[in-house]
Amino acid sequence: MKLKQRVVLLAILLVIFIFTKVFLIDNLDTSAANREDQRAFHRMMASLHVELDPRLDHTLQSPWEIAAQWVVPREVYPEETPEIGAVMHAMTTKKIMKADVGYKGTQLKALLILEGGQKVVFKPKRYARDYVVEGEPYAGYDRHNAEVAAFHLDRILGFRRAPLVVGRFVNLRTEIKPVATEQLLGTFMTVGNNTCFYGKCYYCRETEPACADGDIMEGSVTLWLPDVWPLQKHRHPWGRTYREGKLARWEYDESYCDAVKKTSPYDSGPRLLDIIDTAIFDYLIGNADRHHYESFQDDEGASMLILLDNAKSFGNPALDERSILAPLYQCCIIRVSTWNRLNYLKNGVLKSALKTAMSHDPISPVLSDPHLDALDQRLLSILATVKQCTDQFGPDVVLVEDRMTLSHL
Repeated sequence: MKLKQRVVLLAILLVIFIFTKVFLIDNLDTSAANREDQRAFHRMMASLHVELDPRLDHTLQSPWEIAAQWVVPREVYPEETPEIGAVMHAMTTKKIMKADVGYKGTQLKALLILEGGQKVVFKPKRYARDYVVEGEPYAGYDRHNAEVAAFHLDRILGFRRAPLVVGRFVNLRTEIKPVATEQLLGTFMTVGNNTCFYGKCYYCRETEPACADGDIMEGSVTLWLPDVWPLQKHRHPWGRTYREGKLARWEYDESYCDAVKKTSPYDSGPRLLDIIDTAIFDYLIGNADRHHYESFQDDEGASMLILLDNAKSFGNPALDERSILAPLYQCCIIRVSTWNRLNYLKNGVLKSALKTAMSHDPISPVLSDPHLDALDQRLLSILATVKQCTDQFGPDVVLVEDRMTLSHL
């Protein structure tokens, strides 16, 4: 065989090899990843309904010890959590040993210490389920039921980045006042036949207390993350100015994402994709108030964006605030695993899954039907936005493989 023919043959073989690698082997890898995404979805669906059961038959650890061991840099709780019902049962039933004001933040809350030393944040009921919050998308008081619903949506989306939340009824007269600090106790009052308190926060006012039904107050309790995982606060790159007539750069600069990609920690690692996951999460729940976010301290961008403080959600089911999706439609990238999960949840599956997941909660029904219907409609908008991106840039650019290893060693 002549040298020229050999060279041509080798070139053909090389092309065949590259074709096999790119179009066959890589597709097999992708298919395997997609199959695992589908299996993970089915596992999630099978474990949606959580019974609040106090039994921990297989361990001598307390519920608080178990929950603390779940936390790792990329998730707050693992995919398979047979003990989650026991932890949530403890959150809603354990005796309150101390109650204090929740100092930080703009909204009313209380810091409770439960039997066994576990801290939880209590947010009181301010609105009826069918109340519609008018005005700006971030208007109104915090919604305690929104915290419960957001936690279960975090489970359904497979993010596992939100601390555990469960509803709880407390007797302000017998459970809170006897163990309250002077700071908190000083904010109690009686309005009609109802016991009320206004706490201490940026917007807390004596003229705007939260009131129980008699002495019984409905609220949510959020599990405090372990102290061994200190938090670091970051300004959200797509945060609002909250000033009338003054726009943030992202609101007028269509190339804003290019600038974000050049700054730390968004220039490498998973943080930018976390921001986009969070935009999808926030759009679904109607949360336009994530001006800051938390990660674990000194993580150099490697830890997750923790989905804390989701109470400015589910205010108006008729309002779809598209600007929440700005990180998605300006950057036009999304994790393949997130994209797959969103597609599994269309055709009414999301509404049904969330309704099932929340059905065990002590304050059920957690959301009104219009809010549940809104979730399915917003999901369609997200899918349409991603399609616009793939039509413009191609799926190879938009759909990003970024599957983080989640170690519990």
